[in-house]
Amino acid sequence: MSATTGVTGVCDAPAGGDGYVLRTATTQDVGGARAVMLDTVYRDLRSGYVPRWHADIIDIDGAYLRPARCTLLVVVRGDEVVATGAVRDRGPQAPPNPQWVADRFPSGSTAQLCRIYVRPEHRRHGLARELVRELGDFAARAGGYSTLYLHTDPAVPGAEPFWRSLAREVCDERALPGGGQGIVHFELPMPVLPGRATLNIK
Repeated sequence: MSATTGVTGVCDAPAGGDGYVLRTATTQDVGGARAVMLDTVYRDLRSGYVPRWHADIIDIDGAYLRPARCTLLVVVRGDEVVATGAVRDRGPQAPPNPQWVADRFPSGSTAQLCRIYVRPEHRRHGLARELVRELGDFAARAGGYSTLYLHTDPAVPGAEPFWRSLAREVCDERALPGGGQGIVHFELPMPVLPGRATLNIK
């Protein structure tokens, strides 16, 4: 069954081989997606559930499925959700982020990539890279976004080198006085979709 949602949805598509399918999440995927996210914040991020940071994990429908310019993608294998990735329509807030980072990525025109999590036993299949590509395409199709932003915790094994292979560093908080939150902020190029005109400013 296709999980397409309007013109910005992603149809069922093979991802990474070995029976993986990437698609736009439906209400039936919420439980599995939430399990992937909570397992990640407890096991990899080691923060546990913190309401001010993770409220979207509890209200996935309100955060990602209902808003037109937000989305949640899942990768499934068989009946199991094994990876997630999302776009939210707000930039980083200050505090806790540096004010100049928040100013650079204002809500509304910033598509923030988040919750890009893959279960450990399903890593090394290119799933995260495929999710990033599809999320970028979603943001470009949704309209109104000028920037793709994300942040990552470099303490998570493999996270920092992965993002450095795709994105440009904007701020490494470890270099700030006191070390900030210890996270790294990145910007990715906004995809140019086929047939969409671009404006060259000289």
